Amino acid sequence: MINRLYRLLQENLDPHKVLRDADILEGYSRDETPDMAAAPDILVRAENADDVSMTLKLCSEHKIPVTPRGAGTGVTGGALPVMQGVVLSLEKCNRILEIDRNNMVAVVEPGAVTGDIQKAALEQGLMYPPDPASLETCSIGGNVAEGAGGPRAVKYGTTKDYILGLEFVLPDGSLIQTGGKIVKNATGYNLAGILIGSEGTLAVITKIYLKLIPAPKVTLDILLPFDSLDQAIDAVHAVLMNRVIPAALEFMEQDAISLVSKHIQNTIPCADAGAHLLIQIDGNTEDQVLADLQTIVEAARINPDRMFVAQSPSQKERLWKARRSIRESIQAECGFFAAEDCVVPRAGIPQFVKDLKAYFHYKALRSVMFGHAGDGNVHIDILKDAIAYDEWKNMLPGIKREIYSRALACGGTITGEHGIGCLRKEYLPLALSSDAIDLSRRIKAAFDPGMILNPGKIFP
Repeated sequence: MINRLYRLLQENLDPHKVLRDADILEGYSRDETPDMAAAPDILVRAENADDVSMTLKLCSEHKIPVTPRGAGTGVTGGALPVMQGVVLSLEKCNRILEIDRNNMVAVVEPGAVTGDIQKAALEQGLMYPPDPASLETCSIGGNVAEGAGGPRAVKYGTTKDYILGLEFVLPDGSLIQTGGKIVKNATGYNLAGILIGSEGTLAVITKIYLKLIPAPKVTLDILLPFDSLDQAIDAVHAVLMNRVIPAALEFMEQDAISLVSKHIQNTIPCADAGAHLLIQIDGNTEDQVLADLQTIVEAARINPDRMFVAQSPSQKERLWKARRSIRESIQAECGFFAAEDCVVPRAGIPQFVKDLKAYFHYKALRSVMFGHAGDGNVHIDILKDAIAYDEWKNMLPGIKREIYSRALACGGTITGEHGIGCLRKEYLPLALSSDAIDLSRRIKAAFDPGMILNPGKIFP
């Protein structure tokens, strides 16, 4: 069946877009999920919506699994073809079709890099706010499929808040448009909303309409050191209650600070602190931003002599280098690790982190925690260190269940921006009722009755 499909794809698409070379397929057998790989039988590098439509139509007719793939920066195995079949790569559908300054809308293809969209918008005095950590490499289609977030979510929201419309292809090859360059839309079901965060299991997105906003004229980045994480999170509450909404409000606990300080070349300011808050404030005037800074200093009860305010682009880079180098530092320290991203109510962060730290200490495990203090999204990385590989693999299910159970007990949930993918699907019943899962399955069946799109993901 695969051989027949390969011939049909070569006949109906440009042959150079349809590949079976083992070395090339190997490159599509991994994303950034630690310790996981799965190779496809066929790779299709689509270059337009017609390529996507024809590929899905033929795969649907032959009941061959299709795994959509963007830049491959996900960490839950969402872009891996665990059922083999076809990887449908959107990497060449990467054009920024339009930056419409008058309507403040960007029209882009799914393979466009998020950072490139931000730069193109900024050239027109506009801003696309969502900023996942991998923004210089991740694709906007992947951001939509995962419902990606980022540090600026506390003020500006996440990817879902900027989707005005989508063009997408159903598994039978049908091309559908919903929304567009319009702000309001009460016409029928919110199909775009259903697709956001669906992890490539319902349809393949081929065009995206993004809301843009005027870019702030002034930004300021500040690092606030604290003796403890409790003090840092208390400061978060105080800042927000004083009506300052920072563009970014990130935290790092002591183990994260120490690890990054060990591995990056630039010295981290206040590396001896028990916790850091990394804050970005923005506005239209310098006076407004400086007034917000003064409010933050007073609300957080911080000694101005202890805080670090970036006065130049290089100092700003120095501040954010630490936050953005955590994962890189973990990989340098330990090749194997588990990456989780639970969400808890903001005020619950210190207790959640402390309780997990105690649990990991009991298990003789090292951990690094950081994340988005403004929205309660806690990234939890557990290091394998010298544990034997088989023992590590046997430990992981119990560790994951413990992490998720503790997050849910705090009133949170099991993932805030990385998604379910392969790695968390067996834990979905911890977070969702059986009725909610059954409803999700019925939605899946309505979009994809042949069950060919990204099988083996989300559902237990």
